[in-house]
Amino acid sequence: MNDQPQRYALSFTTGGLLEREAAVLAPVYIEHRDWAKVRDLAVEQNVLQARAYRTGVRLVRETVKRMSALADREVEILADVTATERGHLMWAAACRRYDFIGEFAEEVLRERFLTLAGTVSYEDYDSFYRAKAMWHDELDAVSATTYKKLRQVLFKMMVEAGLLTAKGAIEPALLSARVGECLTERTPSDIRFFPTRVV
Repeated sequence: MNDQPQRYALSFTTGGLLEREAAVLAPVYIEHRDWAKVRDLAVEQNVLQARAYRTGVRLVRETVKRMSALADREVEILADVTATERGHLMWAAACRRYDFIGEFAEEVLRERFLTLAGTVSYEDYDSFYRAKAMWHDELDAVSATTYKKLRQVLFKMMVEAGLLTAKGAIEPALLSARVGECLTERTPSDIRFFPTRVV
């Protein structure tokens, strides 16, 4: 029996929430139903209109990685939802793809919302990170520059998802019926990643 916790994947520093990119790639997936094909076509045709080839490759790869954490039905509605709903779905995708983000969302963002703390700060992130590093050696191995970048991108994603203001105040998530339905289809419910009193 190996009771070592699974290593955190920490490769989420490309872009931010990537909801605009997801809106572009969703119809490509709906047409082909194959993520490898979506990735190849998107890079080949530069569908994300990246200025540099390598940037385009990185953006496509990261967007596909997160979108593949969504159910087909969620990808289908991605192309057809409001920007707010797309932000909520892509936040859920990031939380599913990256355990580190999912645990932060549940243990810090939602917890601070439920206890009426009202804000999430860099200090909250630092405490969370230190606590996780006790069980995850890979967090200790991160350079100071990468540490800051991970923190900066995570906060940028929360702001882009409409869950936090630029000043760090928590914004309660008003989930639409169709997004809420998708999130509750999972066990445990992915509503746990959002600052909301809905269970």
